[in-house]
Formats: sequence, structure tokens, C-alpha cells
Amino acid sequence: MRVRARSARRPGSLRAAGFTLIELIVTVAILGVLASVALPLAQMTALRAKESELRVALRTLRNGIDAYKAAGEKGLIEVAADKSGYPPNLTVLVEGVPDISSAEPKMIYFLRRIPRDPFNQDLDLEPAQTWELRSYASPPDNPAPGDDVFDVYSGSDRVGLNGIPYREW
Repeated sequence: MRVRARSARRPGSLRAAGFTLIELIVTVAILGVLASVALPLAQMTALRAKESELRVALRTLRNGIDAYKAAGEKGLIEVAADKSGYPPNLTVLVEGVPDISSAEPKMIYFLRRIPRDPFNQDLDLEPAQTWELRSYASPPDNPAPGDDVFDVYSGSDRVGLNGIPYREW
């Protein structure tokens, strides 16, 4: 009766346990290809998130500006006869204005806070300073600030994924 030692190999079996150099190189190459595909996808996702944030911020600010104008037209807040009825600045929307229709002193607030322009990288600026402003008196093709705030837009020179510059959103 023959007894084999446990550590003995079968005759003709030369392969040791583990990976060969070729297998490791192929694996690293596959991982490199997957990473090169995933990185642009992650960057695109981050850009889409910023664009979504810009849309929400513009909608919020524009709704606040329109609510201020509507309150002036309804006689809820005081508007000078020689003024357009739009807010003089963005901070008024958060700080509030006196309600002249109420017998008791009361304030009307149009926004809880002013959102930041997500494409403005200067974190030292206040949120209201991150936006470009257009007054009621300025033409639409050449927006400029003035005595009131008719509209807001991003100061970014970049172009959105839809092909439209952020300044024109």
C-alpha cells in the first residue's frame, strides 16, 4: 500500500496558487477603462446638480420679486408714484417691508433667505452679491443694475448642458 504525502504535487502540475502577471495587468487595464468611463459621468452628474440648483434659485428669487410687485399693486406695501414697484434690492425681500393695509404694525416677508448663485465661486460674498441684477429701466438685450431689481441672472460665462449660457437662463 502506497501512502502519499499531503504536500506532494501531482506529476505534471506545475502551477502554483495565485495570479500571474498577465492576469494582474489585464485586471488593472479593465479597472482603468471603467474609471475613465465613470469620471466624466460623475462630473456630468455634478454639473447637472449645479444646474438644477441654479434653476431652483432663479425661480425662488423671481417669485419673490414678483410677489413684491404684486403686493405693491394690491396696496399692501408703500410704493412711490415715480417708482416701478419692484424691490430696490434683494435684501428687502428677506428683511421685509411694513404692511400698510394692517392697523397694527406688521411686516411682509417675501423670502426666508436669498439663495447663492451656484456658479459663483467667491465664498466671501454675501448671497445677494453673487447675482447679477437687471433694473426695470434697462433693456433686455443689455441688462444693467439700476434703482430697482426687475430680474436676476447668473454672472457665469459658462454655457449650460442645453447649449444656452447661464446668463440667459
